[in-house]
Amino acid sequence: MRKSLIAILFSCVLATIIYSCQNAAQVKQDVYYVNGRDLYIKHCQNCHGAKGEGLGALTPALTDTVFLKANREKLACFIRNGIKDTITVNGQQYEGTMPAFPELYDIDIAQLLVYITNSFGNNQGMYTPEEVSTVLKTSR
Repeated sequence: MRKSLIAILFSCVLATIIYSCQNAAQVKQDVYYVNGRDLYIKHCQNCHGAKGEGLGALTPALTDTVFLKANREKLACFIRNGIKDTITVNGQQYEGTMPAFPELYDIDIAQLLVYITNSFGNNQGMYTPEEVSTVLKTSR
């Protein structure tokens, strides 16, 4: 009886440990998300809002999952180089200028994108610094 109880207890503890462990990719995405949130607060929140709601007709919301998915390869360029063209987000045109952030490293942009594309109702996965670097090199 005692051995059975110990075996059951051991099995439960082992199952709990295995179940609670995240894989390395998820841990990396979580780290990028947290760092991206800090970068978002510092560089983006004043215009795009604490909840990604934007500023009415002045600044687009970051809640349009369709726009973010359709422009996945442009998002890094938007952050690094800013935007001077008219863009349409969620059916609304925005003609204002978004400032460039040339001082941000590729890893900073990747972390920002992980935060933005996985917050505000979005769930789009991981961006890597290598992906950002490739996109920025091919868009010149």
